Amino acid sequence: MTPPNSPPPQQQPTAFYQGRRRQLNLALLITANLLPLLGVLLFDWDVGALIILYWSENLILGAYNVIKMASVGGIQAVFPSLFFLMHYGGFCAVHGFFILRILFDAPTSFGDETPWPLFLVFLQLLFQVVEQVFALAPREWVIAFIGLTISHGYSFVSNFLIADERASATVNGLMAAPYKRIVILHITIIAGGFAIMSLGQPLFLLIVLVGLKTAMDVGLHVREHRKAAVS
Repeated sequence: MTPPNSPPPQQQPTAFYQGRRRQLNLALLITANLLPLLGVLLFDWDVGALIILYWSENLILGAYNVIKMASVGGIQAVFPSLFFLMHYGGFCAVHGFFILRILFDAPTSFGDETPWPLFLVFLQLLFQVVEQVFALAPREWVIAFIGLTISHGYSFVSNFLIADERASATVNGLMAAPYKRIVILHITIIAGGFAIMSLGQPLFLLIVLVGLKTAMDVGLHVREHRKAAVS
């Protein structure tokens, strides 16, 4: 029997993001984020390898975000998705360009390539940056990249689809969502990375950087899904 002062069932707030779903999401997230620690301890990864891995995670988030937009908006999401690809792709390209230029002294031009027309030049830059990242990244780097892809994929399926966070999502809201994470996370990570470089990249500080990124990711993840659960 429902207590006399309780709201009708349809007015009760959605349960807080918790239980087995939360535990499995966090377990995968933490495991994926600790894989770079193996790179530091076993394969002598430096701060550059860590930062370009964390940059590449933005591509994973962007890809899943386009799928979310299509899931929410259907055919009406085609134009917003194309705009997002251009804008977010250009944002990631410029972000990655400066990381490569400062950390690795990578080329600053397209070389002999003819620039693509109009805003497509940002996608051209993104493809060039991705090509350079894969050329500069350690061989074992792909394992950590796959781990992050699986973690975000599981979160997408279990939270957005199965737990139906999609019901409260909008195409416009999804278009803005990845930028918040980049600003919060990457300003901290890049600032920490350059500080570590100035100190000679001691091992314990590289471990601290991995731990900091993991802790921030967990905090952002819980905050995002807690907000979705009560919206």
